[in-house]
Amino acid sequence: MSSRRHPYAARHFSASVRPNTSISEAITKDHREIKKYYNEQCFGNQFTWELARHSVAEELIVYLAFESHMGEKCHTMAENDRKHNHRAKELLKKFQNMKAESVDSGPKLRELWSILSQHIKEKENNDFPALEAALQSAKGQSEGMAKKFGLTKALVPSQSHPSAGDNPYFELAMDMLAALIDHIANIFRKFPENTTSPNPSTK
Repeated sequence: MSSRRHPYAARHFSASVRPNTSISEAITKDHREIKKYYNEQCFGNQFTWELARHSVAEELIVYLAFESHMGEKCHTMAENDRKHNHRAKELLKKFQNMKAESVDSGPKLRELWSILSQHIKEKENNDFPALEAALQSAKGQSEGMAKKFGLTKALVPSQSHPSAGDNPYFELAMDMLAALIDHIANIFRKFPENTTSPNPSTK
């Protein structure tokens, strides 16, 4: 996405999650950040950066946890979530390639949010409570997943790459290459003041 009126803010990159944070709390916090950036039109690059990283980390950590801890029923749930996520990635890909002044950028962003907001609602109201219940027997597992979620966000691409596919293992390999390219490109993108730096190498 092209510049959004504010200069790039060089700040520390942090993907850490506060101690004793559950995986549901970590992802819900992300959801609120994404909504904040959606509501601020000048945060177009920040919205893309946050949503792209969130989507991939969620697939690699949370959807696999659905399948590992919640049985065959939740394998179907995870597959449905992956399909919704893929559609959001496709729309984000179109949005991020539009110029800020394009007349189509606003409608495309609203189309993306209409899908994303419903997806968030379903996960927070249904999927996450079920996952936390399944993790209760293993002390510290939810918190450990939250930490992995934060670390994964530091490594995955900061732009949408739906062509990586929906297979989590194939996607991980493709994402490592895409992430390097994205992090370099972020040096030349503009972000609002007082936001977290999208460049992990920034000190």
